[in-house]
Amino acid sequence: MNWCSQLNTALSNLEVDNKELTGRTLLDVPGYERKVEFGVITHFKYAIEGTDEMIEVATTRPETMLGDTGIAVHPSDERYKHLVGKKAKHPFVDRLLPIFADEYVDPEFGTGAVKITPAHDPNDFNLGTKHKLEFITVLNDDGTMNSNAGQFEGQKRFDTRYSVVEELTKLGLFVKKEDNPMKVPLCSKSKDVIEPLNEASMVDEDA
Repeated sequence: MNWCSQLNTALSNLEVDNKELTGRTLLDVPGYERKVEFGVITHFKYAIEGTDEMIEVATTRPETMLGDTGIAVHPSDERYKHLVGKKAKHPFVDRLLPIFADEYVDPEFGTGAVKITPAHDPNDFNLGTKHKLEFITVLNDDGTMNSNAGQFEGQKRFDTRYSVVEELTKLGLFVKKEDNPMKVPLCSKSKDVIEPLNEASMVDEDA
């Protein structure tokens, strides 16, 4: 569903405007004093449990990595075949992320390894369901981080966007940022940035 934190309500697709970005852009977001960075893709690394290896992933929304529950690679990608079946360690919460293979993954895009956040991404929802990943919601209705976000609990989501990158950098896990053309969904009424929330995660959380 399309969730507007500012109005605290779900919206239909007709109530959402998509803003086209060609690269790094700072946007005004309701409730924030400073402009928020969009139009970039952030690369960072996860450590592989029981090894000295790392696996690099990329995201346009660093704050959602707090809800990651898996990493997908293409089954024929030689770079990662030896990692399938192993687990990556989340740096901020007590969680292991299974590494699995799926033909949905485009090995030519990004690093070829895709972080999966089933509760906060419409594409990840399908992979999360198919591979029986945990659905972990990290946002409260008002756009602040909930208890699943560990040390970032209580922060506003886009403040967390910056603080996650800062903490990844301190841990030596941040790799780089690059321009990334993208669409940013905006509430046609409040101009807030829409959060895609999967209803399955909300049901699980309330169960």
